Amino acid sequence: MSDAELVIRSTRVITPEGTVAASVSVADGTITAVLPYDAPVPGGARLEDLGDHVLLPGLVDTHVHVNDPGRTEWEGFWTATRAAAAGGITTLVDMPLNSLPPTTTVANLRTKQRVAADKAHIDVGFWGGALPDNTKDLRPLHEAGVFGFKAFLSPSGVDEFPHLERDPLVRTMAEIAAFDGLLIVHAEDPQLLASAPQRPGPRYADFLASRPRDAEDSAIAQLIREAKALDARVHVLHLSSSDALPMIAEARAEGVRVTVETCPHYLTLTAEEVPDGASEFKCCPPIREAANQDLLWQALADGTIDCVVTDHSPSTADLKTDDFATAWGGISGLQLSLAAVWTEARRRGHGLEDVVRWMSARTAALVGLDDRKGAIAAGRDADFAVLAPEETFTVDPASLQHRNRVTAYAGKTLYGVVKSTWLRGQRIVADGEFTEPKGRLLTRTH
Repeated sequence: MSDAELVIRSTRVITPEGTVAASVSVADGTITAVLPYDAPVPGGARLEDLGDHVLLPGLVDTHVHVNDPGRTEWEGFWTATRAAAAGGITTLVDMPLNSLPPTTTVANLRTKQRVAADKAHIDVGFWGGALPDNTKDLRPLHEAGVFGFKAFLSPSGVDEFPHLERDPLVRTMAEIAAFDGLLIVHAEDPQLLASAPQRPGPRYADFLASRPRDAEDSAIAQLIREAKALDARVHVLHLSSSDALPMIAEARAEGVRVTVETCPHYLTLTAEEVPDGASEFKCCPPIREAANQDLLWQALADGTIDCVVTDHSPSTADLKTDDFATAWGGISGLQLSLAAVWTEARRRGHGLEDVVRWMSARTAALVGLDDRKGAIAAGRDADFAVLAPEETFTVDPASLQHRNRVTAYAGKTLYGVVKSTWLRGQRIVADGEFTEPKGRLLTRTH
């Protein structure tokens, strides 16, 4: 331990082996050892004693829409990464839309990277985008280091990012499978969406009826069929419909390489509580009923659902009108995701170790960063969140770091106060005070 620059000590450190009292040794931004709590501090090392606050690995959020450049008034790298840091997130992977340009060519990726380079308070990686006409760009993007490719099976909501019908989907999947890349998919069947009742207006029940469960189920079934035929790696984004869970479990048992995520809003909010006209709750697929939510939690517990990510998808406040049919669909969740999930998890009998598995270890593994992120273990980046899990706070939109402070969690009392967040052994936020940006741009390495 002679090379330690920093020792962080806590009675509750969440490690892959469980929660232990430990001293975590850090040098050159890397965890060098996890030692007994009372291990001597080497000469020259600084001791940070957290008392009973929980030291957990920084969260890894693999589904974030930063929208910068092009729609930076919706969100930007500076504000998004501050919000993430305030919520204990130390790594995010940016979606290829709704920025302009979308991340669908290497040139567009370079534009994104240039914009993010000096604004990132946490580490940032990038997804590529799969469009009907950019198959030739997929391998170059993969070689440039994107973590995989996002596609829609139904309209995305922005004209510059069209969805894939069956033939382009198969062509795209075959190309990505040829280099064993990862295809991540917004899975809703456009025909079933088109045939669902469409009633504009403020009633949430009407919006929910317009995005039925069978639209998700049908699209996921198609995705599984094509992945099985091509032996492709696929990931189902923001699962909302619990009806799809049995087919996902069956596909995995048959060897189909399919993984699944869900989001804090599906796990903590219910259709029954959404007020009419409150489009801060609008997202696609939608927040469904409490009985559906119970089944999502069961699937998290049994491993059918792999991980939890925010799908942070903000817009300016004026796009959140009281008409659910025309309001922008997206929920801002970066700063509140840990607290929201922990609040409901503890109520249902889960521990913080479960939350860390869903929101850090498995997300890091999804994008191949599990040799660097997602755990407090020797050799990993010294990325940490310090949490007071028994403390509560009431969500005040004015306190959020998101560029547009619209939130579905306004007024809710949540458990879990993030006391500080650390990136490679440096404290980047504590008690609402931020350092200058210290984030790095990440690329896929394997």
